[in-house]
Amino acid sequence: MTFVFSSVIRRKVSPSEVQFYRHSSKFDRLNWKYLGDPKNSADIRENISRRKGVGDIDEVSHLKSKYDCANSGEKDSIRERLLEAALRIPNVSHSSLIHNDGSPIVVKRCGTRKNYDFRPAAFETLSKRWGLTRTDTSVYTGPRSYYLLDQLADLEAALVNYAVDLLRSKGFRLVSVPDVLPREVIEDCGMNTRGVRSQVYSLGGELSNEDLCLSGTAEMGVSFLLKDQELQSKDFPQRIAAVSRCYRAETSKISEEKGIYRVHQFTKVEMYGVYLPEESAEGLLHFRDIQEEFFNSLGLEIQILDMPECELGAQAHRKYDIEAYFPGKDFWGELSSASDCTDYQARRLNITYDSGKFPHTINGQLALFPEP
Repeated sequence: MTFVFSSVIRRKVSPSEVQFYRHSSKFDRLNWKYLGDPKNSADIRENISRRKGVGDIDEVSHLKSKYDCANSGEKDSIRERLLEAALRIPNVSHSSLIHNDGSPIVVKRCGTRKNYDFRPAAFETLSKRWGLTRTDTSVYTGPRSYYLLDQLADLEAALVNYAVDLLRSKGFRLVSVPDVLPREVIEDCGMNTRGVRSQVYSLGGELSNEDLCLSGTAEMGVSFLLKDQELQSKDFPQRIAAVSRCYRAETSKISEEKGIYRVHQFTKVEMYGVYLPEESAEGLLHFRDIQEEFFNSLGLEIQILDMPECELGAQAHRKYDIEAYFPGKDFWGELSSASDCTDYQARRLNITYDSGKFPHTINGQLALFPEP
């Protein structure tokens, strides 16, 4: 499988057409037919509320009305404010989530819980007992800093390779992605990069551009690879795998999740897909099936959850989480997730196919390390 970018498209397209689709502004690429229709305002407002989001459709509607009536001299300033407001509106939620009470729905459970004739120890206890981790550097580098040593480092590398081999067998193409990305790309993927609630590390100082950030997932690096590219539907679906270090400024404060879990930096094997709009729902299930196969092969007891709107990022139309039972802590902890982002990211990143149509993107994590 190969990527088909605009430079090698073999079809008759006028230079002006290619120029428009490749360089059309982000403002023009947003779905104004949906965002600008007053008939949709109530649904959008409710969607934002259920997601606990920060978007304001009333502000968008007000600015859109002003923009439509403004003269040419006034349009530029209004347009900038309108774009900023519109970009905060989250994706449309899947119809099945609208009447959800806000709780995850268990779709499936796999695996058998093992019966122990002793109290199982937690990962942190065992790894310290065997000298396979070191966490005393937190005083210098912040909470949840860690080293994996010897056999535990070997295990991490082996699991990464095992996950990559599985994805290759499913037709995924492996790419290596950068860890430092433009702030705009990360925001176009649906992540907030500013403010106290941001999970993103921003770079700065004399040696760094303030508009650069550390990537929180390889999904963002793959998105940057596809940004401003014109693909061909005959090559869909495009499935991409990537292994990267990931950086998150936020850590968990839940007592059961203490230790080397939900840490600031970790290794992830990522799945990314580009699909025709009518095929992305099935594509999401395919990603979920691969995750299920992987965790079943490791002998884990897992449950698959259809996540409610309050647990969706701005980019997600629908998301499945996979949790595993941790016997040492007697609780269910998240291992991975998979999301259908419809055309939310493609519009913002200018990923197109067949003369300016917007594909759907899917992302999912096959494996994150370390995990208890």
